[in-house]
Amino acid sequence: MDLRQLNALVAIAEHGSFSAAADALATVQSNVSTHVKKLEIELGSALVDRSSGELTEAGVLCVDRARRVIAELDALSSDVTALSYQVTGTVRLGSIGTAARWLIPELLNLVPRRHPLLDLVFCESTTLGIDRQLAVGYVDLGVLVLPASGSEVRSVALFEEDLGLALPANHPLVTRPFITFEELAQLPLLLPLAGSNYRDELDALATKKGVTLRPRAEMDSLRLVQALTMEGCGYSILPSSAFVHMSDEHWVLVPVEGLAPRTVGVVQRRRGRPGAPVRAVLEILEEIASDPDRLPVGVRPIPIEERTLRGAPPAQRAGHNDAVR
Repeated sequence: MDLRQLNALVAIAEHGSFSAAADALATVQSNVSTHVKKLEIELGSALVDRSSGELTEAGVLCVDRARRVIAELDALSSDVTALSYQVTGTVRLGSIGTAARWLIPELLNLVPRRHPLLDLVFCESTTLGIDRQLAVGYVDLGVLVLPASGSEVRSVALFEEDLGLALPANHPLVTRPFITFEELAQLPLLLPLAGSNYRDELDALATKKGVTLRPRAEMDSLRLVQALTMEGCGYSILPSSAFVHMSDEHWVLVPVEGLAPRTVGVVQRRRGRPGAPVRAVLEILEEIASDPDRLPVGVRPIPIEERTLRGAPPAQRAGHNDAVR
């Protein structure tokens, strides 16, 4: 097999058909078909269902591996080029929407000045979506809510931010020091889908308090939750960074009893050494998160000595704490 065959199969996976893959690769459909057919012969298995255009089970497996192979080859080229102090290449960064709103402008300010040959591709998604994108190699780095799922990633905590009930500034509850879960249960809530760290923590705390949160609606995008809240469609628990570029005069975050701040970090695949472009972006991300002047109100940097520990899975953190005691 060769790189052209792997690129052809990945292009079909990303663009949905042989013809679209050919357009993306600036070639003709017959070339794409030939490359995929040779790969199928070598592997002894059909990779694309010709009737539907969808990948077979073997095709999905092959694409996952192919993306890693292509990423490693790109990293090899970038690392050698970086020896001449020119970091060049492409970094695909996935980010949750609330962090993307203030992190990406900082990256667009710093990266071109320091590494003019480095290209950035940004993909906004949910924490669960970024987890999947990392797993298949669609993104190189992910900025998401920790802890990240799976054992095949390494995480570094960047910052923590307060969570609270978002209320209009003239709402009668804004004078309260905090909102109880009993009061939350009476409100028409807009909540993220079950399975997200933030939703699971809310449900666990509500259960401890003996109440059940019954959402008016559930959705997989915190940005959508925020937008609908601002339109008056319901109430929601939002992070401090959701209020970036919004007037503090109009909205207030009121703390919720027992709800801890959330930790956001940067995650990468554990397998393979990150290339020079990825390492350069990681360094700048950590620099941004270390500077309180660059962080929105309610967002606090994680001390450098705690970043790796805070980003570790809960079991590893527990082991560390036991050893300290």
